[in-house]
Amino acid sequence: MKYLFDTHAFLWLNDESERLTQTVKELCSSGEHEFYLSMASAWEMQIKHQLGKLSLAMPIAELVIKNTQENNIQLLPIDLSHINYLEQLPSHHKDPFDRIIIAQAIIEGMSIISIDHAFVDYPVNIVW
Repeated sequence: MKYLFDTHAFLWLNDESERLTQTVKELCSSGEHEFYLSMASAWEMQIKHQLGKLSLAMPIAELVIKNTQENNIQLLPIDLSHINYLEQLPSHHKDPFDRIIIAQAIIEGMSIISIDHAFVDYPVNIVW
């Protein structure tokens, strides 16, 4: 199965793993699934870091590379099909980063790892 990390879940995987549920921890350690991080999440982290709303133990590029190597998380680029899908996506959720993550998960047939309750209003499987 394919899973797409929401930004906060990705950050917690790295720095605050106690905030992840047992379900998420078991999925990540099973070795049976594919995990992805949207480029939208990398962009969101960079913006929040520059604004002083997010502190990181290492630069974002290093954090992403570390996770591709150590946790086998693949980067998911933003494709034109993802952007086009936003037009069909109801405006339940206003955050543009979350909206593109939702669109990507729907288009790519992925479940989203997230605690964000606003995602349940969309036709995507949420794991937490």
